[in-house]
Amino acid sequence: GKAYVRDKVCQEFKTLGKEDFRTLTIIANSRKFSNATFEEISHLVAEIVSLAETCCADGADPSCYDAGSSALSAKSCSKGSPFPAHPGIAGCCAQEGLEQKLCLAALRHPPQQLPRYLQPSNEELCQVFKKDPKDFADRFLHEYASSYSQAPLPVLLGSTRTFLSMVSTCCISPAPTACFLKEKLERKTLSLLTLMSNRVCSRFTAYGKDKVTFSYLTSLAQKMPDASFEDLFPLAEDAAEVFSQCCDSVAEDCMHKKLSEHTAKACSALSAQDKRFADCCKGKDLMQNYFCIMALPPAPAPKLPEAQKPTNQQLCGEEGARHAMRYLFELAQRHTSVPDAFLGKIYDAAEKVRVDCCSAKDTSACLDGKRQRMGEELTPFLEKANQLCGQYTELNFLDFKKRLRDRLTQTMLKASPELLEQLVEQQADFASTCCGPNSPPLYCASKV
Repeated sequence: GKAYVRDKVCQEFKTLGKEDFRTLTIIANSRKFSNATFEEISHLVAEIVSLAETCCADGADPSCYDAGSSALSAKSCSKGSPFPAHPGIAGCCAQEGLEQKLCLAALRHPPQQLPRYLQPSNEELCQVFKKDPKDFADRFLHEYASSYSQAPLPVLLGSTRTFLSMVSTCCISPAPTACFLKEKLERKTLSLLTLMSNRVCSRFTAYGKDKVTFSYLTSLAQKMPDASFEDLFPLAEDAAEVFSQCCDSVAEDCMHKKLSEHTAKACSALSAQDKRFADCCKGKDLMQNYFCIMALPPAPAPKLPEAQKPTNQQLCGEEGARHAMRYLFELAQRHTSVPDAFLGKIYDAAEKVRVDCCSAKDTSACLDGKRQRMGEELTPFLEKANQLCGQYTELNFLDFKKRLRDRLTQTMLKASPELLEQLVEQQADFASTCCGPNSPPLYCASKV
């Protein structure tokens, strides 16, 4: 609509050139509409590139871009539009002019719960690449960007660029296997950064800054249950700040730089206290060190006195949120196998109690009632989650399923064999997806 939108697009088109502009458009729209088909994205990209090419040419009529983008909006709103379908389109199409365009531009699909991109073997890659290099590149960009749609745009750009460069170099190399091995080693840090930033930014998008601070804090508490709240809380705050600055940033190396700085802080603060941390921090590559720390399994829970519940005054005081977080941190220290999805449910419940009761007429009566109910329900909830995920972490998958089957057979005496088998599969599936440190947050919360 406004001139600066046209200027911004035309400046990008002229700076990048048509091919790089097209690549960026595929990635940006595959991220935005992460469950759209390749064909839908292709239609949209072709229109956007054509619009830029026609209207950013020297001597193009100033009204060209405005008219072209209006036609694009009208096409999005037409019946049987070839562009990505989205439930919000009808609402946007009820508006007119600039409002309609801005509304359509703001639409995006929620991120995919689990990245679905599986890298084919080197032979398969080269076979498809040689058949049609351009089609191969387009399809790869779409699939990779929609799978890792929460990774920051510059990270995705760097990762896809080096991948395509590796394929085009190694598929014509006289020794492809050695070439792929060398290139993959060189890409390792960037691959890890893509994977990790997609995970942390998915969690940040799903949770917001406060809850992501809590999630990071409890994850550290379970890996290092002897560390104090004072040691770990500043690191959790620092991590949440990194995600808030870099997940949506288009700065070239925001995530790499800030996450490396965060890892250096974590290593200097915690290495002396914990041998596993110290081992992770030995490497020269900070990104790989961060990946190592995040992949550490929970430590065995130490013998600790009962967690100290905050008083009513503390919960409703200025530092209420922090007092609640300290208590939940202490629960995580004592139940190191309880996964993020369960702790997240407790965090949500605790925050709701604080908001509801601290503004109630009789704060004490409200808090005391909730406290009693939570006291009755919390311990069995934590024990169940701790047992399920503790066994999943300790045993191999077949032994874990056998133990699960035995336990359910004993507790559900009247259940039919079919129902028992269904429950075993359901709980085993939950454990394999949600007990690990990098579980998809919204999916697992819905499964709890």
